[in-house]
Amino acid sequence: MIILSKSKRTLLSAAILGLAFSFSGLATAQSPKIEEGFDYRILPTPQPVEAKGKVEVIEFFWYGCPHCYDFEPELNAWLKRQAKDVTFRKVPVAFRDDFMPHSQLFYALESMGKGDAMNDKVMYAMHKENKRLMTENEIADWVASQGIDRNTFLATYRSFAVISKARAARQMADAYRIDGVPTIVMQGRYVTSPSIAGTKAKAIAVMDHLEQKIRRDKYK
Repeated sequence: MIILSKSKRTLLSAAILGLAFSFSGLATAQSPKIEEGFDYRILPTPQPVEAKGKVEVIEFFWYGCPHCYDFEPELNAWLKRQAKDVTFRKVPVAFRDDFMPHSQLFYALESMGKGDAMNDKVMYAMHKENKRLMTENEIADWVASQGIDRNTFLATYRSFAVISKARAARQMADAYRIDGVPTIVMQGRYVTSPSIAGTKAKAIAVMDHLEQKIRRDKYK
């Protein structure tokens, strides 16, 4: 057994305490600093949220966007660890008229109850199998290859409801001032993305920060 003198015990305690402070400072330094204007921005005109008492998260995306495809694993992992007060929805963005078929594809699959099962497959087909899916026939042929009835899909794809939702999504993107994808908007006012935050990991950290802020602010 080693017995330390009182003075040595005092010095040892001070050293341990100093080391603890050093590790604490290191942990603080490693935590990413999140700042408005750098890591996220606030919409000048807040948009209405669909549900009160919830943290609303919207991903504006485009099937053909490689950055959206690249961000999906991190976003899906983030969603899996969220509490029940977090709501999430995707909104397709058509920056050009020739992208509108992708928005119609999204809402047609959603209307058929196949959105959750098919969205990742659409993106995989486009980014890994080089499927362009830019025309109605290309889209219908591919959907049929996935075991979905072609005629049923086309009837849904061409329906007034689906076309209206695709047009409304474009208007919504304008109202939210979306100028690139993927973009995350939380509570109708806080905007971030991997490009705004700098990296995918930082964007996820910003989303965690904003989620906590929204709860502290009583879902405002």
